[in-house]
Amino acid sequence: MGAIDEKFAKLGTDHAPGQEVRQGADDVDAAFRGETLQGTPVDFSHGDVNDTAFAPTPGALDEFVSGVQRGGSQAYTEYRGGADLRDRVARHLAAFTGAPVSAASELIITPGTQGALFLAIGATVAAGDRVAIVRPDYFANRKLVEFLGGEIVPVGMDYLAHTDRAGLDLDQLEGAFKSGVKTFLFSNPNNPAGVIYSAEEIAGIAALANKYGAIVVADQLYSRLLYPARAYTHLRASGIDSDRVITIMGPSKTESLSGYRLGAAFGAAHLVGRMEKLQAIVSLRAPGYSQAVMRTWFEEPAGWMEERTRQHQA
Repeated sequence: MGAIDEKFAKLGTDHAPGQEVRQGADDVDAAFRGETLQGTPVDFSHGDVNDTAFAPTPGALDEFVSGVQRGGSQAYTEYRGGADLRDRVARHLAAFTGAPVSAASELIITPGTQGALFLAIGATVAAGDRVAIVRPDYFANRKLVEFLGGEIVPVGMDYLAHTDRAGLDLDQLEGAFKSGVKTFLFSNPNNPAGVIYSAEEIAGIAALANKYGAIVVADQLYSRLLYPARAYTHLRASGIDSDRVITIMGPSKTESLSGYRLGAAFGAAHLVGRMEKLQAIVSLRAPGYSQAVMRTWFEEPAGWMEERTRQHQA
């Protein structure tokens, strides 16, 4: 097997979320592990794509239609997203995360948060670079780093041992930085465990990144989906140097806008600049007409987000 074949062999998609329709009946038994479990089955692969998926944010379709009607100006925005949309989104993200966001230089609209992750890792990792990722964490993190030629350095998270924090091993993380790691990638809330990093853990990550001159990519896709009485701490507002962090969010999950392929990455201006250059040769921009739908983000009707959270918790 040649080098290029080996590279793509690591990007297996046969059993990835959403690929079920491509699997024949003969493949099902081969995918099973262990004894058959009793009870009602629950699909954990994609939280919002089955027959009981939640409806998108109110007004989403109307905004999409309005975008289509605007024509070329909406279809062909700047690579990093329409300027008026970025102004709007930047204000919301600054208020939500507790730290300022420059719409002009610190924000890029992407084709989903998956696109944002690819751009962020592509902007920070070169062949041979050592990259720390949490275990467990989002399944694509490893694939992204390995595809770009990076070397994975795992950092443990004992999520079953604690109820007041995620359980990240900060000593392991510091050891990773001492070994030459310059990029750390993690999700908060953690996907798949669902645990939330404590304020102390986030402060620890910030302090270590500053001490060792590392870049941190914080995937906060689920940060709006918090059950009552759960506190959340944003890394970018916790003492980390502003040029050392990229935060990734989007309206795909809680807001059920996954089909519009919208995400946002914001933070270090020099990294956002690199991400724009990479986006320009991958997808040019987030879908122009879909960008109009992002006007609904953080502008849902009063009580809507609370009710949606209650429905997820039920």
